[in-house]
Amino acid sequence: MKVLLVTMYWPPAGGAGVQRPLKLATHLPALGVETHVLAPDDSKWIHRDEDLPEPTQAWVHRARYVGPKGRRVAEELHGAGALERAAKMALLTYRRVLVPDENVTWNATAIPAAIRLVRAEGIDAVVTTSPPNSVHLIGAAVKRATGVRWVADVRDSMIRNADRPVERLAARAKEKTQEGVARLIARYADGVVTVSDFIAEELRSLGAAQPLSVIPNGADFDDFAGLEYHPGERFRITHTGAMFGKRDPRPFLRAFARADLPNAVARFVGDFRTADREWVETLGLGERLDLMPYVPRRRSLALQRDSEVLLLLMPDVPERGAGVIAAKVFEYLAAERPILAAVPVKGATAELVRQAAVSEVVAPDDDEAIERALRRLHDRWTAGELTRTPLGDDVRARIDRRTRAEDLLRALEGVV
Repeated sequence: MKVLLVTMYWPPAGGAGVQRPLKLATHLPALGVETHVLAPDDSKWIHRDEDLPEPTQAWVHRARYVGPKGRRVAEELHGAGALERAAKMALLTYRRVLVPDENVTWNATAIPAAIRLVRAEGIDAVVTTSPPNSVHLIGAAVKRATGVRWVADVRDSMIRNADRPVERLAARAKEKTQEGVARLIARYADGVVTVSDFIAEELRSLGAAQPLSVIPNGADFDDFAGLEYHPGERFRITHTGAMFGKRDPRPFLRAFARADLPNAVARFVGDFRTADREWVETLGLGERLDLMPYVPRRRSLALQRDSEVLLLLMPDVPERGAGVIAAKVFEYLAAERPILAAVPVKGATAELVRQAAVSEVVAPDDDEAIERALRRLHDRWTAGELTRTPLGDDVRARIDRRTRAEDLLRALEGVV
């Protein structure tokens, strides 16, 4: 079988979004799939990771990216006066009128490139993996032009996005356009893959009747090879990943400040909002708080492994939060360190976190429960009980990235 994987996120892009397509392209060739990847030459990603290796057995093709660069708009507007804010908003207007998202301009070069690849390489199936959701328009266009089978890999909710400020008119317009892309997938794709049952049900509600597979994100345990935990004199609680949307570190930080645990430090690795940075100064944490900028993936994994506790934050969003599995949880499980998860307690992420030998699951906005969990974990650390938390063989096999690739292969065989 020959497969073309179309993705916006690919090395040297950094961040979590690159891992799923990268690992699929790494493991599919070992399963006998001739794998081609179409990615932007440089989509002006917010973060770059020049040390992130590409798979050696996949063919990587590039299509020129002509769209706007990635940026953190809320950060740019923070602290701006009325005139400065109005000027910046005017400069950003063109991004707001691009639908379904600002990356849709890549389609102008990606669609003809994908059509050429399908015809030249004899591709059997095109897999488009989001975000951004505009990438699925490439799959629909290529199918229409060539008749190739198209499978949409949907990784985010396309109707109720917890991180989108829907009260704004422009955002509501984008919501409707995103829903239009979801309906296109439901009606026209030959197969659909989602990362959670919640997103699968969302697409079924729009009329999706084609083969639909739920293939969650996963972890590649080999990524932690050579990375060790070194017990130290400090109780290190580490959160990796950007703070965006409704993800809120403040309940944890209030609880951490009140607990005043001896020799404890909270480490946040990645983008930390300026507003939160200014707010946290009022807590007077001093050296008990370590805010690190974005680091390459290998360094992020090393920090995870060399921590006493890993912190997972996920907002409780009505009609959405419980059914979504945070991609970060798989990486945390593979790190085999204790986890403190401030997540919807009856949700799918909480259920998965409990697979860890040592874990604490609390509501994301319950300061007191977070403080109690911190004290319990600190007591165990003081008693020398926070050792390695190995996963059972069944859990390891279930969340391994190779298993996910096998699942995708079965989905592809069902539509080719």
